[in-house]
Amino acid sequence: MNLHQQRWDKLFARLDGVDAIVLIPGANLRYFIGLDYHRSERPILAFISRAGQVRFILPLLEVSKRQQHPNSAIAEAESYVWSDVDGYADAFRQAVQALDGARLGVDGMNMRVFEWLALARAGQDMSCVQDVGQALLAVRAIKGADEIDAIRRANQRSEDALRRFLDWVKPGMSEQVMAAQLSRELQAAGCESDSFAPIVLTGPQSALPHGNPSSRTLGQDEFLLVDFGGVVDGYPADITRTFCLGAPSADMLRLHEVVQQANEAARRMAAPGVTCGQVDRAAREVIEAAGYGAYFTHRTGHGLGLEGHELPQIAANVDVPLEVGMVFTIEPGIYLPGVGGVRIEDDVVVTADGCESLTSFPRGWQV
Repeated sequence: MNLHQQRWDKLFARLDGVDAIVLIPGANLRYFIGLDYHRSERPILAFISRAGQVRFILPLLEVSKRQQHPNSAIAEAESYVWSDVDGYADAFRQAVQALDGARLGVDGMNMRVFEWLALARAGQDMSCVQDVGQALLAVRAIKGADEIDAIRRANQRSEDALRRFLDWVKPGMSEQVMAAQLSRELQAAGCESDSFAPIVLTGPQSALPHGNPSSRTLGQDEFLLVDFGGVVDGYPADITRTFCLGAPSADMLRLHEVVQQANEAARRMAAPGVTCGQVDRAAREVIEAAGYGAYFTHRTGHGLGLEGHELPQIAANVDVPLEVGMVFTIEPGIYLPGVGGVRIEDDVVVTADGCESLTSFPRGWQV
């Protein structure tokens, strides 16, 4: 049984009352089918039945990519092909006819209204459609060895880029210029792309957890917060470190020390059977005990995979237990408005006896 068929079996084992699932271009199509189609105004749909039969609705220009797939069940799958001249309505009618009343599961977070309406207009009964988005994410949450290795390599290359960036950066540079340089360093390190637009924030701007780099320039003796990552084989790194170019104040040192301790506490807590909420609580207790609880304004972490934000959610009151193979971030932070902020973020994988950090860049205060 090949990898994709194993994933289909895991998915349908979670579903009742669904005969086939429908995927559109994006992370789910790549994970469950192995095709990385561009998502556009041209509809592309893949149907996977409980019996493992695959069908496609494809524009003519995308057929060759499917035919080159190494899995014969996908390469030779029945496809309803449409052209820009004729439009896609007839392809949808053929697909719905072949489905023969199958009860569908769709990814409610990603299927677009026009794709839903096209199925309905083609005669598909949409009254009993299930949203299976959470089931798709739950299967993807348990990473295989190849996925973990890709994220590990993404971290290694991203850390190489960060080291070169730190050798280059100096006071007087703007956040926008620094962010652009960091992207270039990621490319030079062998990353396919940025995981997301790098967040490089200075001084008081570092108190914005998801601030946008601006024209503000880095001053001497102030915070420099860097949140970034590169992609390797489709899988991203997501790393944050906070620095100071110059002499940090006692308050800056204290903030960093508390956040570093919170990061360590959460990593020590993470293990199979421990809930996501318990990991969040471990980090939050450290920050609250230091008197900064009101300034830790986001969850402790999020799942990491083909998408930058996946399951599990490392947040308060989430009673989902961790399982071996889950990969997620641990990124506590303290953000003081008008002063600055500190965040220390690692990517970790749950192992049989705890968790392993895939991020190795030093967490200690660096000046």
